[in-house]
Amino acid sequence: MEFHLANFTVRKGQKVSGFLTLPFTDEGLPATIIYGEEDGDTVLITGGVHNAEYVGIEAVTGLARELEPKDVRGILILIHIVNINGFRARTVSVSREDGKNLNRVFPGSMDGTFTDKLAYFMEKELFSRINYYIDVHNGDWFEDLTPFIYSIGNAAPKTVAKAEEMAKRADVPFYVKSGIGSGGAYNYAGTLGVPSVLIERGCKGQWSEEEAEASRKDVRNILRYLGVLMTEPEPQRQVPVHMHHVHYLDSVKEGCWHPFKNAGDAVKKGECIGVLKDYFGNVIEEVRMREDAVILYQTISYSVPADSPLVAYGHYGECVDEIEEEAADQVPDDCMDHSHEANGKFFHGEHSHGEYGPHTHGGYDHQHHDDHDHAHHGDHVHNDYDGYSHPEEASDEYNNGETQQTDAENDK
Repeated sequence: MEFHLANFTVRKGQKVSGFLTLPFTDEGLPATIIYGEEDGDTVLITGGVHNAEYVGIEAVTGLARELEPKDVRGILILIHIVNINGFRARTVSVSREDGKNLNRVFPGSMDGTFTDKLAYFMEKELFSRINYYIDVHNGDWFEDLTPFIYSIGNAAPKTVAKAEEMAKRADVPFYVKSGIGSGGAYNYAGTLGVPSVLIERGCKGQWSEEEAEASRKDVRNILRYLGVLMTEPEPQRQVPVHMHHVHYLDSVKEGCWHPFKNAGDAVKKGECIGVLKDYFGNVIEEVRMREDAVILYQTISYSVPADSPLVAYGHYGECVDEIEEEAADQVPDDCMDHSHEANGKFFHGEHSHGEYGPHTHGGYDHQHHDDHDHAHHGDHVHNDYDGYSHPEEASDEYNNGETQQTDAENDK
């Protein structure tokens, strides 16, 4: 038996790596296809949809090297770097040819520019052949981010439910159900009936082997849950808690951003999480929380244009103190680490600081991001907001102002 994809022909029990040819350019995408020794489902795993998110790229590249056909039931399609041209050019989140964010243009078009055509290729040639999709991301160079995972929310109920179960196999503190159905790769795949998730881990344009291996572990455990990887499950220290509500906060004016918090921090209603100053050092906006929440990501860029993303935060229908107990109760039996108690330190310690080092700057600027065009729930990125004060002058009266907040969604 053989599997055909573009210029790849892979026989059962074989692993093939090379450059996947595209019909609209001489460029190719670094890819690996693993055809297992046993029949099963087909899973797409991608890195580099946002080309400067290096943890995801290294995670997928490592998986392609380590996984072997003898351990696979079905077919794995691994695209190491989707936006390879942007990677080579060191652009941030966008394609070199047209400056577009790939995670904003799905389903794409063969009559569009380079990025539109790439999205169209992925839909027609990849999404049409797969049963599941895992997209691996991290925070870009201007983003401080705490690990979490997105699952699709705008799809058929069975597809949404399967994606949620996939998300629960990730060793991260939170999962967010995205409410958008187009624009992003995994979102759009969901509307086609493909259960899909997007992993977020790492930030600030940096990567480490520890972070890449943590994302590889998440992918392996998801594949085991799907019955595609036949090795023993790895211990899961925590199960992500559903972040019911996600909001995105934008600046009203341009200026210099001074964040007071870090990604992963739990913050209280009324707490000031940062200020925007003008070019003379005067406070022109103060950002205060309208509810108790957890900061998922924020910009670390000192320079902030008007109407640009600052912070994405999420909250539950319960108090923060109840989250640890809830997470421990939700660990699936097949993933439970029986040698350790479930670790509920969601807001500090290894999750908010340990993986990236101290976050001294806050804020979130997601041009892609995430996954990031939002409609209503969180897929990363930036949108409208309700909920801040924007005073003209610094004072204790900032709380009376209003900030732009939205429940929009943009995945990275």
